[in-house]
Amino acid sequence: MRRELIATATFGLEAVVRREVEALGYSVLKTEDGKVTYEADERGIARSNLWLRCADRVLLKVDEFEASDFEELFQRVKGIPWEEIIPLDGRFTVLCSTVKSRLSSEPACQRTVKKAIALRLQEFYVQDEMPETGAEYTVKLTLLKDRATLTIDTSGEGLHKRGYRQSEVQAPIKETLAAALVQLSFWKPGRVLMDPCCGGGTIAIEAAMMAAGKPPGLTRSFASEEWEIIDDTIWKEEKATGVMSISDREFEEKKQDLGRIIACDIDPRAIEAAGENAARAGVLDLIEFNQISIEDMKVSKNFRELRETDGLVLVTNLPYGQRIGEKKGILSIYDTLRALAEENPTWNIFAITADRDMEKYMGRKADRRRKLYNGNIETTYYQFHGR
Repeated sequence: MRRELIATATFGLEAVVRREVEALGYSVLKTEDGKVTYEADERGIARSNLWLRCADRVLLKVDEFEASDFEELFQRVKGIPWEEIIPLDGRFTVLCSTVKSRLSSEPACQRTVKKAIALRLQEFYVQDEMPETGAEYTVKLTLLKDRATLTIDTSGEGLHKRGYRQSEVQAPIKETLAAALVQLSFWKPGRVLMDPCCGGGTIAIEAAMMAAGKPPGLTRSFASEEWEIIDDTIWKEEKATGVMSISDREFEEKKQDLGRIIACDIDPRAIEAAGENAARAGVLDLIEFNQISIEDMKVSKNFRELRETDGLVLVTNLPYGQRIGEKKGILSIYDTLRALAEENPTWNIFAITADRDMEKYMGRKADRRRKLYNGNIETTYYQFHGR
């Protein structure tokens, strides 16, 4: 059955998510701030959750309509055939957000939608009360300028929850954002990628998973796995396809074709945590870990070969100052990045930071800049292209 799905995205990453959706073979209907709407079927729900690297969630769109008062909202919600999605024992909750709408009370809207769905299901299943002991269905009402959109969350936990990052360090970056940074860089399997401030290793791990063809959602579960509208065989087949995409590559024979992925950090605890995370992600053997400061890379004999590598792609989440590190230390990192780029002008430097003065410290304008959010922190993704 054809359905409309919405892949939600962090502000600034909509185009990246759109490309991912299209790469899965689905037709995009529209791209808006924070979301990409596309057509798929029940198999598409499973495939999207397993393979989308940069989306935050995958939502099943139920309906969209105008609602300017509570009676209109109630009747429109009650008129939806919820029984086609939510079974007798379905456990459903309702979330709500409202912006620039006459129905401005989120709790009141939430109660209205919950009551309308419950009454519809009670009448259909001829029940005074619904047991709500089965699979979870999280219904979300979004009101924007009196336009109501109803969706059901197919993902459960956010898609950034890959399951491999259990060893935390300061100033982590979401897995979905890390994957986007790699996709927005010049790196592709076969080239050298380095993160000199790797922390928990998220950027390097996401790059290694891409190189390995490993689905980011393969080792976790999703809310819609328990839904009756999706046959169990669909999830089994899609996960089996994900496993085959890895084994078919014959890593031991082709590992040299995947290029080098190098993760460095001055903190030994960060390197230990990054290694543990990479092992859980199944990509430990695809990443080179080094405990070294970025300043020491400039003079270390062991890094001479790397410094002379043409076309190296450096992708990193720099210390922000407001979260970790002193400004003096951050300025030292900038000085070193500038020196490394001047030593080898073919290097490509991609750095995300909340510091708006990075271009000044790098001594040149960025070739491209992209405004992104790391959590609730406004950042800029600076892209300095090599020769």
